[in-house]
Amino acid sequence: MRYMMLIHHDEAAMAKAPQKELWSDYAAFNEALAKAGAGHTSGERLQPSSAATTVRVDSGKTGVLDGPYADTKEQFAGYFFVDVPDLDQAIAWAARCPSSKYGSIEIRPLYVETAGNWK
Repeated sequence: MRYMMLIHHDEAAMAKAPQKELWSDYAAFNEALAKAGAGHTSGERLQPSSAATTVRVDSGKTGVLDGPYADTKEQFAGYFFVDVPDLDQAIAWAARCPSSKYGSIEIRPLYVETAGNWK
């Protein structure tokens, strides 16, 4: 089953994290994903939430806002995919993700088309 892991972290906490250790942890994490054959694609990091633009359409009018869609402590920071047999293994990989120490990892299964149907 393929899962998308959405990384949400506190940008201020990440900025204070020991950077050399953090990126070393990420290198080991990505290597472990690849070695296990669980990594469907490598992770992608996003620019800070200050670079975000949010678009909403309400009653046919397009609104464009600078910044993230919500004012929260944690910001959407990036994502990665895993291809594992079940949710328990996806949870195990999310727990190993270095960003889990600075926020949360949301796990979402991808839709799968089977015989013309989506599930």
